[in-house]
Formats: sequence, structure tokens, C-alpha cells
Amino acid sequence: MAATIRDVARRAGVGLGTVSRVLNNSPLVSPVTRERVLDAIAELRYSPSQIARSFSSGKTLTVSVIAPFFTRPSVVERLRGIESALHASGYSLVVFNVETAARRDACLHDVSRHDRSDGVLIISLTPREDEIMLLREAGTPVGLIDTEAEGMYGVRIDDVYGGELAVRHLLDLGHRRIGFVGDSEAEVQDFNFTSSRHRQIGYLKALDALAITPPPEYQRYGVHGRYEARLLARELLQLAEPPTAIFAASDTQAMGVLEAARDQQLRVPDDLSVVGFDDIDVAEYLGLTTVYQPLFASGKRGVEILLCLIAGDLPEPPSEVLPIKLVARGTTAPPA
Repeated sequence: MAATIRDVARRAGVGLGTVSRVLNNSPLVSPVTRERVLDAIAELRYSPSQIARSFSSGKTLTVSVIAPFFTRPSVVERLRGIESALHASGYSLVVFNVETAARRDACLHDVSRHDRSDGVLIISLTPREDEIMLLREAGTPVGLIDTEAEGMYGVRIDDVYGGELAVRHLLDLGHRRIGFVGDSEAEVQDFNFTSSRHRQIGYLKALDALAITPPPEYQRYGVHGRYEARLLARELLQLAEPPTAIFAASDTQAMGVLEAARDQQLRVPDDLSVVGFDDIDVAEYLGLTTVYQPLFASGKRGVEILLCLIAGDLPEPPSEVLPIKLVARGTTAPPA
């Protein structure tokens, strides 16, 4: 038979109320008593009912996450970090998958209901001005991951700097004809994504620093995906004067570029250098040069920030920037 809270109280030599306060992280329990109760919980392998904990704390003990295209590798890795941190904190996770603009808008307007969760994490979808006001009026704590918005708390990276890192690496190798493959303007506007656009700004800044203006046809945009990137890169490689290197706004898109190079019977990196972004698991397997960002850690840090907000604490700074770095592997080399 599973242990009960009464068994824990009896083993620890305390009252039921003391066990309840320990389970809810109340500061009203002395360290010695807390340790005794936790030892009893471990010995008895006691697992408190979430429903019971919810009633005692007045919380749902649930966090809602709005995740766009949650089968994408970068999103999966962030969700792993979120789940890891929530599990350690005793919270459950509810994920709202967003794959259309209508679904995005509906989630941002509906998910802040108090009866559904104690807090909300939004991945990569930048709230618009009216949505920010709606979230504030709802009063539910909200944390952002991989984006930022005025007056909101969260964690992100500097995507512009990341784009610069990628292109500086190619410039340092001697490349001057550098192409870019990123997300379509329609996708950016419909979902209010910012990462691809900001990485493109970094691409242009790095080139501008050397007074290089890429021809418009060197910049290609399409629906985010490996197949679409393959078609875009094929167009680049069939130009009269094709680029000697291509920077893709994600590793998924970089995989499409590698496939396009194979289609054209080009050797990587001898005939074409390729740089991605994110450093997902498959990047190391492919030997892909890429910009590393801490995907798993961003999910964990997002949870930590949200739990602070749920507790009534305001983290500083409001928008935390995590470090990134270039990881040079086998898909980049000096131009032939």
C-alpha cells in the first residue's frame, strides 16, 4: 500500500500541517524539521497527490507552454529543458502546439485563463502590442523564451550577433560571395517570428563591415523546412555567379542546403561552405559548422524565471541574454 501523508507525519514526528508546509515550500518550517520530513518522505517513497497539493496551495501546479511547430528539433530541445525544470519543481506541463496563424492568435488570447495554469511560457512567438496588454490585464505570469517584448520577462539570445558570428567566420576564410537562406516574410508576419530576420540583419552587418553589398538574388526566403531550403539553395547554386558559401538561418535549413549541394554534384566544403544555426544534435553528426545556442538551458532558465514571477518576484534583468558561440566543423573551408 502506498504511503500517506499521515504515515510521513508519524515517521517524522510532526503534525500533518508541518508536512503540508514542507510540501509547499513554506518558509515557516525550520531547516532541521524540514530535513526530518524530507527524510521521511524519501524513506517511505511518498508521492503527494497533485490534486491534494493544488487544493492546499490554491494553485493549479500546472504551467502552460505555447510552442510553435513543436516537432522542430530546436523547439523539442527547449521543451526538454522546460519539462526537466518543471518536473523538479513539482509542476505539470500543458503544451499548446501552434502551426497556423489563427491557432497562434487563439492561444495567446485564451491561454492566460487563471483556471488553466499558474503561469505561461511562450516560445519564439513575439506578442504584439495588443497581445501584451491582454496578457497584462489577465494577470497570469508570463515568461518568454527565444524572444522579447517590452515590459515582459524572459530569456533569449542575440540573434543579430549570431548572424554576424556565422558570416564573419566565412569572411575570415576568404569568402566574399555569401548567400543567405531564411524564413519567408509571410511566415515571419503571420507568427511574428523574429529570429530569422534578426540573423539576416547580422549577415548584412558583417558584410557591410567589409563594404560588401550582396546582390538581392543571394538572399532567398521560404517556408521553414529542410525541403524548402533545398529548393532555395538549388536556385542560388544555379546562378551565373553562385555564392561560394551559404549561411542558413537554422540547422534544419542548412541540411537542405547540403542536399542541394549534393544535387548539383558540389563538394562541401571544397566547392561550397555551409553554416547553420542552433547546433541541434544532428549538426555534430553531419559535421556542420553552426552557431551554438543553449536550447535546453533556455528552456530551464525560462521555467526559473516564470516560477519567480509566480512567487511574486521580479527577476533582473527582465530580458536575460544567454551566450552563443560559433562551432567550426567540416562544412566550411577557404573558397577554391
